[in-house]
Amino acid sequence: MSKKLAVIALGGNALLRGNQVGTIEEQEQNTTDTLENLIFLLREGYDLVITHGNGPQVGNILMQNDAGEQMYGIPQMPLDICVADTEGGVGYMIERMFRNVLNRHGINKNVVCLITTVVVDKDDPAFNDPQKRVGEIYTREHAEELAKAKGWIFKEEVKAHGGFRRVVPSPRPMCIMNHDLIGELARKGNIVIASGGGGVPVYIDENNEIRRAEVVIDKDLASSLLASKIGADEFYILTDIPYVYINYKKPDQEVKEFLDYKDAMKYLNEGQFAKGSMAPKIEACLNFVKSGGRQCVITEAFQLEDRSYGTRITMEYEQATGSSDENSSHYGS
Repeated sequence: MSKKLAVIALGGNALLRGNQVGTIEEQEQNTTDTLENLIFLLREGYDLVITHGNGPQVGNILMQNDAGEQMYGIPQMPLDICVADTEGGVGYMIERMFRNVLNRHGINKNVVCLITTVVVDKDDPAFNDPQKRVGEIYTREHAEELAKAKGWIFKEEVKAHGGFRRVVPSPRPMCIMNHDLIGELARKGNIVIASGGGGVPVYIDENNEIRRAEVVIDKDLASSLLASKIGADEFYILTDIPYVYINYKKPDQEVKEFLDYKDAMKYLNEGQFAKGSMAPKIEACLNFVKSGGRQCVITEAFQLEDRSYGTRITMEYEQATGSSDENSSHYGS
């Protein structure tokens, strides 16, 4: 059986659903349900690298930091440390749940979680245009106090019935540290959990020293870069919808089961995909196939094994389907 390497990006819905409060029991059950969907890939001879989101988890840590400082005078930790905390915590949970799933299926494999550092460019234009909202919502007065004391930048939360929320830059990932080690471990049959939450953000200064960055890295772009760097064959993004759509939630909404690079780029440039949700996923897939990856699949977190679901993205339709027929529903081969 030929071995293939796949990178699986677990979105927020794979760990925590929108109608849940976020207890550890809820997250463990969601994680287990998602990981059960990956067993068929192992049966088909895939080596796996798993990445994950951390939005709710890092937000909770930031709020805990704020409460600790206000109530007990405990100094707040910077954003990179908070991301590293979630990489460790969420990664441990995924590792433990996956070991239990493997045990139930009689599969003997190592599962290892690596805290992954991701380098950004300190001259990235995003540093001058912070847009990513993090942490809790403050009153105007409190936000102004924090801005003065800590140099934080805030934007008004119109959709959340008022208040102000901290915003930070979201620069593009440039380098995944230890990507060669991640690839080596995976190709030896180990299941590797890496680049959680986009990775711990750092930059390289003029003395070639590693410095922490108060930024958030898009998890899908970082996962795509990792997949490309380790030469993965396939890249899966597990989210909360079964397909990619154009004209989403409009009367003329249309499912796209297959997209080639040209059409996906056209739809992206037309603004068909929301900037804060589907657009970075499409961009991540385009980056991967452009760098030589065979295919990407975007699908619902608990439907991966059902091959009638999911949107498949490749460089050309012929590569995706074996012909120009877009109606085939089989995305695995």
